[in-house]
Amino acid sequence: MTPQEGLAWFAKLSPSHIKMGLERVLAALARLGHPEREFPAIHVAGTNGKGSTCAILDSCLRQQYRVGLYTSPHLQKPNERIKIDGRDIDDETFGRRIVEVNDALGLNHELTYFEFGTVVMFHHFAREQIDVAVIETGLGGRLDATTACNAIATCITQIDFDHMEYLGDTLPKIAREKAGIFKPGVPRIVSSSFWAALPDGFDEGREPGKSGDARVEGRDFTRDDTNSLELHLKGPHQRENLALALETLKQVAAKFPLTDEQRTEGVRTARWPGRLEEFAGPPLVVLDGAHNPAGVRSLLTALDREYAGRTVHLVFGVFADKDSEPMIRALFPRVAAVHLAPIANPRSRDPKTYEVLARELNPNTTVHASAEEALADARAKAPGENGMVLVAGSLFLIGQLRSVLVR
Repeated sequence: MTPQEGLAWFAKLSPSHIKMGLERVLAALARLGHPEREFPAIHVAGTNGKGSTCAILDSCLRQQYRVGLYTSPHLQKPNERIKIDGRDIDDETFGRRIVEVNDALGLNHELTYFEFGTVVMFHHFAREQIDVAVIETGLGGRLDATTACNAIATCITQIDFDHMEYLGDTLPKIAREKAGIFKPGVPRIVSSSFWAALPDGFDEGREPGKSGDARVEGRDFTRDDTNSLELHLKGPHQRENLALALETLKQVAAKFPLTDEQRTEGVRTARWPGRLEEFAGPPLVVLDGAHNPAGVRSLLTALDREYAGRTVHLVFGVFADKDSEPMIRALFPRVAAVHLAPIANPRSRDPKTYEVLARELNPNTTVHASAEEALADARAKAPGENGMVLVAGSLFLIGQLRSVLVR
């Protein structure tokens, strides 16, 4: 199998296929000689904000160290998921690593798309002899493939309702799953929403539990501590993500010290595509990955703070397996016009199935045959300097339309 054939083989796996559990990944890593043990990692979980938090951590640590970054999902190419020193893995190397892993495991393994990509990440980072990795969970924490990492700090960002068919239908249940990344003796840095949801007395055999020495945003440190720093990630919620990242850096400072100047520059240069990402107009186009109720609440706050007075045309698409009605009810009345679009993915919800609700909430609603058509129409109709096109509802929609905007 050539590297090109390896990439083609990987592309045939379904990113939507999910099987919870660590046993397949642990067995695969054992066959590879446990590459995950060859470098330390900062492990980040949460419902919203974990990608941005990882991006800040990565940007700061790169001021001094060779850093691997693993995130998901990708927006345009799967290479985006695996970065070293801020650069995506190139096709040749990615294909070669896929072949190397398949040679070790054989082609009859039952790893899912995410599990296989995670194993490739561990293998690649070990081969490249990175100093430290920043690793984002894929789904939950307790049974997520990334939990095999050699964590020196664990961080949990804001939690809310999402992926409830896998994580549970209450916030305490979701919090328990996220808390599965905790390891004995490893620092825990957590958001106030996670801490509030975590049941009293929680430990599940890990030490310490709820009564232990976790560092909690709002109690032990606050977003106000970050006000003096220049941050280009937009939205008030990013200050909480920044606070979590800076506290995490404090907790690993004995092993990975940074100067104040390095932290400041890392924060200033941190970027995270698809999260209130702007493309110049007129009209201004803003891409935001809000795809659950909590994400939409943060988005609406950001609209009030960052884009007050704008006439907003919303391009919206969502997956059929998402509980989208709370997002729709919150977002559609707040904009001047709604452009409903299908996503180029089998999981897409047909816009016609919620067209009636959309029109009840915003009479200026149009259903389009494609996301590209919806974007073009919104850009044509959003008025001049005051107009703004907002794309939201799914990270997959963001990736699809970002490809149009960056051409």
